[in-house]
Amino acid sequence: MTVYFIGAGPGAPDLITVRGLKLIENCKVCLFAGSLVPTEIVEAAPRDALVMDTAPMHLDQIIEEIQKADADGLDVARVHSGDPSLYGAIAEQMRRLDEMGIDYEVVPGVPAFAGAAARLKTELTLPEIAQTVIVTRTSGKASSMPEHETLEILGQSRATLAIHLSIRNLKYIEETLSPYYGEDCPVVVIYRATWPDEQIIQTTLKDMRADVRAAKITRTALIFVGRVFDAKGFKDSELYSADFAHVLRNKGKKKDRTKTKGQAAEAE
Repeated sequence: MTVYFIGAGPGAPDLITVRGLKLIENCKVCLFAGSLVPTEIVEAAPRDALVMDTAPMHLDQIIEEIQKADADGLDVARVHSGDPSLYGAIAEQMRRLDEMGIDYEVVPGVPAFAGAAARLKTELTLPEIAQTVIVTRTSGKASSMPEHETLEILGQSRATLAIHLSIRNLKYIEETLSPYYGEDCPVVVIYRATWPDEQIIQTTLKDMRADVRAAKITRTALIFVGRVFDAKGFKDSELYSADFAHVLRNKGKKKDRTKTKGQAAEAE
């Protein structure tokens, strides 16, 4: 048997990968993070599958269910939200499986920050504005931050920040980042990105606390900080410039690479 750690995407059921959905459709055991994974996704499991919400379970109980499936020779779809490599808490599960000799694979998913950027119709990296995206969080009840990854250090980059799991730390975010980004720096707070009840607050470092308080958002929100969110007169990328030559578009030797399916078939 195999345990498949599957990224379900940020929320919208149709943002799961084709591979992830097919695995859920074929696994006789489905363990999913019910607070963050849409029920429509796990409803794709076989009719006779064991489907369990792991939100109220602790690690030992989850591993016990996997051991039962292993004893019965049943594949397990272990479904997490977003992409399991980011704040997915899969490392400790995989460590246990390694110790028990149980095979597993990881199936990537659309991360929350990518789903949120798509909803905003924005590019997180713009020429001469920001070419770096930092995915981070602040200290909370579940985990503290390594001392070399605090916002005091990361903020000096002035990169686009995608701050997770930090909606209760807005005062700290404002006070720490304002010296580097400016208190007028754009902030976008997205509650449950791509879900039906999604909320988007476009604000600034200075005003975000009041705006979030007014919206009564207290959990499950992503905080974007960066100048890309109000950039207007940014420079075009050189990638599609007529004067920019590269291996697929040599200057002075341009070819029409556009072909219909029929033309491609004839060429073969």
